[in-house]
Amino acid sequence: MVPLKPIRPGDTIGIVAPASPFEKVKFESGIKFLEERGFRIFVSEAVFQRDGYLAGPDDQRARLINQMFADPGIHAIWSARGGYGTLRILPLIDYPTVCANPKPFVGSSDITALLTVLNERCHMPVFHGPLIISFAEADAATRHSALKIFDSADGWRIKADPCRVVRPGRASGRVTGGNLATLSHLMGTPFEPDFSGGLLLIEDIGEAPYRIDRMLTQMKLAGSFSQINGVMMGNFRDCGNPADIITIVENIFSGQSIPILAGLPVGHGPSNIMIPMGVEATLDADQGILTYQPGFFADT
Repeated sequence: MVPLKPIRPGDTIGIVAPASPFEKVKFESGIKFLEERGFRIFVSEAVFQRDGYLAGPDDQRARLINQMFADPGIHAIWSARGGYGTLRILPLIDYPTVCANPKPFVGSSDITALLTVLNERCHMPVFHGPLIISFAEADAATRHSALKIFDSADGWRIKADPCRVVRPGRASGRVTGGNLATLSHLMGTPFEPDFSGGLLLIEDIGEAPYRIDRMLTQMKLAGSFSQINGVMMGNFRDCGNPADIITIVENIFSGQSIPILAGLPVGHGPSNIMIPMGVEATLDADQGILTYQPGFFADT
């Protein structure tokens, strides 16, 4: 794994819109939050374009990401919104340029597709965390984690709240996953993720229990989960009875002796705590804690 240089106040964060267009008021609130913390923000006029349910044409959305990675004056890249559209630009990303210029990249929801592919193709940590528009309604813990993680020389720790031990145990591995619907749509493509030896994070919004069952079953039948070391469940907002979702997950992984923890404050919910992806961590389901060791940031 390629360690990243952490960002500090005074550094420049570039904003991209890989998926859907966004509400300008919420966007401006998120930008203000980062600026008040001392960061310079670069916003291209390209992020404000609209093409139906997309934040501009595919080639433009991809081009802006490529430019942000190539520009040495941009120290980190933050996604404006999720929604839909990230899968469409995966073939248009300039992966050699990204790999040659690794820097923190933040997003969640539909941006899971890009987080997964950047990590697997460029072997760099990426960050599942709050989107720019979500800062307007984010809780204090989410806002704190969004910046505190870049000062985490002693490692990083996330605690489930409320903690639900679905299956006890302890395991280590590379943290993978993200939004379940987006992950399932990567199956059968050249960008299909490899979860082998990993701790799988899943979360979602607005999916009925039977659809969650269908997505997990498809991925199980495809062999996606055969070599994972553990499962972590984040928020499943507006997905029906939480107990039903836990039962589905228990059934899907019933033949595997792996720890399963529910209740991580991650994804679509009141909290979306920053989580480094593609980085080694230890899941202690009994204690409800995910712990990272130092090392995903280079010494400065």
